[in-house]
Amino acid sequence: MKVKEIMTKVVASVQPDNFAKDALGLLFKMKISGLPVIDDKNKLVGMFTEKEALGAVLPSYLNKVGRFTYQENPKAVKQKVAAFGSLKVKDIMRRDVITADEDSTLCEVARVMLTQKARRVPVLNKEKMVVGIVARQDIVKALFEE
Repeated sequence: MKVKEIMTKVVASVQPDNFAKDALGLLFKMKISGLPVIDDKNKLVGMFTEKEALGAVLPSYLNKVGRFTYQENPKAVKQKVAAFGSLKVKDIMRRDVITADEDSTLCEVARVMLTQKARRVPVLNKEKMVVGIVARQDIVKALFEE
């Protein structure tokens, strides 16, 4: 089975110059955890996810210390949350995006998702335009219902 058979074809997205706060509101409204970032030429330029939003407000050293316990500084986090309102999507989006070709098989995309720890993958056509998005749940559902 090909990804184009199960992907969501109407893809909600944000633009790089949108405010990150508005993009986060869209995630909440849609009850999803990430959106592709598409420029004015309709090209994929990044991903905006809850993970990037958290990374923008939590201390930058967290990704280096992992599970190590650290002293919380609620005042610093509150300041960063307040400053989040002025950030643009392009300021915090992930630029290195894993994508799939619309003719990729479900197993190919599932392998990439597992090895790259991706929850969703934008699907591109031959012209590198976003034509869909496939989530991990879509693949699990398709594989186990087949």
